[in-house]
Amino acid sequence: MACVVAGFAALAVLLTWPLAAHLGTVGRADNGDGRISIWNVAWVARTLVVDPLHVFDANIFYPHRWTLAYSESNLGAGLLAVPVYWLTGSPVAAHNFVLLLSFVLAATGTYYLVRYLAGDRQAAAIAATCFAFCPYLFAHIPHIQLLMTAGLPFSMLAFHRLADAPTPRRGAVLGLTMAAQALLCGYYAVFVALMIGVAVLIVAAVRRRWTDVRYWMAISVAAGVAILFALPLLAPYLGLQRATGFQRPLDAAREWSAHWRTYIASSSSVHARLLRVTGPSIEQLFPGVVALVFGVAGLAIGWAARDRRREVAILYGALAALAFWASFGPAGGLYRVLYAAVPVFSLMHAPGRFGVVATFALSVLAGLAITALLKKTSRPLLATVVLLALTVIELRVPLSFPPVPPVDEAYRVLATLPRGAVIEMPVFSRRFAFARTQYMLSSTAHWMPLVNAYSDFTPQDFTDNLEALGGFPSRESFAILSRDHVRYAVFHLDLFNAAARLDVLARLREFDRYLVRRYGDDRIVLYEIVGTPP
Repeated sequence: MACVVAGFAALAVLLTWPLAAHLGTVGRADNGDGRISIWNVAWVARTLVVDPLHVFDANIFYPHRWTLAYSESNLGAGLLAVPVYWLTGSPVAAHNFVLLLSFVLAATGTYYLVRYLAGDRQAAAIAATCFAFCPYLFAHIPHIQLLMTAGLPFSMLAFHRLADAPTPRRGAVLGLTMAAQALLCGYYAVFVALMIGVAVLIVAAVRRRWTDVRYWMAISVAAGVAILFALPLLAPYLGLQRATGFQRPLDAAREWSAHWRTYIASSSSVHARLLRVTGPSIEQLFPGVVALVFGVAGLAIGWAARDRRREVAILYGALAALAFWASFGPAGGLYRVLYAAVPVFSLMHAPGRFGVVATFALSVLAGLAITALLKKTSRPLLATVVLLALTVIELRVPLSFPPVPPVDEAYRVLATLPRGAVIEMPVFSRRFAFARTQYMLSSTAHWMPLVNAYSDFTPQDFTDNLEALGGFPSRESFAILSRDHVRYAVFHLDLFNAAARLDVLARLREFDRYLVRRYGDDRIVLYEIVGTPP
């Protein structure tokens, strides 16, 4: 196994070279999603060690609690990042290590799945490359949770092992694998649950196991273990939903649904001409020529076979078809049924992401066709090298990771002061809310609670107070911050336009008796709030 992991690690480094070459100094800090991912992974990696019981009390939208549940928690990514975070002290290095690891884990899982089903190591390596480095994943480099696809192949491998020899132990392994995917990505946890549900029914039908007690007992153990370990992860989100009524209306999914152009959109440089045809796309779901051609061929070969390959073709053909159908969202019909039948769908809003399941299924089917091809050729090793090289060249994406800006000295000073909540100025309106992600990234230098931040869910009282807080310092904003015991204010003078900057400076002079300057330069000023005007 070590050789397999090392091989895929080398491939991950090759395909993400600008990132791998400067592990701790570059990252998507120019992108709001990238900043959130870096902050999120670092928060979890830090807090799991220093205060694990309060990991969901993230340092955003103070004084609210359970704020990590306002978006994807990334508990799994943070857990994987713990060693690197504490060894280096760098949130960026921790994040980038997990990013690279996500490709390696997905490739390793797919390799062992295809090798188990097709019995061919070379075909498994090519199929694993097709899935683990597919265009969809490179298009989501800034979204660390959407790179965490390893649970798909590992869960299916655990299921196939269970189906071949049903035992409670194998049921428990399947359940734990599904729960692990819930740690890594909530979306994919739902996908895995649906995939396993489809697989259970198809295998029961193909093998006529409707009355096999051992089979259903093992499946019951898997379901029980998965629920036992995954439910605590879901509880904060269900609590948020009960407390606030937060949910995604069905119509909101239309914007994030796939359409026919989505399936010919790709992030690969080789596929660049496809984007000229499709234009901008919410997802890039073209699976690649190798995966598509060999996947369709594998479906045909498996269907025509009279052995296990037929079951594999039926199962993965069904998964590809159902995922493709669901990705079209409410307009396709299937997603509408799932939304009504599965409660957690009210927390989701991006049907297009089902497309990754279709790519996964095609990659597995491609393993069947490549196995058949290698058996017929007189030089299987050469054919393997050529196919693998073509796959790597096809999926290569020109990546650019600009340097992460250095930590401002004001935040280093803040880290030395007594703990207290911080408001960052400007607070930014709802229109420019994404700009607050820079404050979240900067908070990794001090980990003080932040009043203003960005997430999928925004507390109503923050929205209600946004205009007043935007006027700080003022009597109204002082009253709000005093009520919540906010201790520090950071003013980014370079982010205000000329007129607003003059106004802010005038108000700072007006209320200077209630503010003690702790640090300042021509760009950024840190104050401690020491009183409240009458």
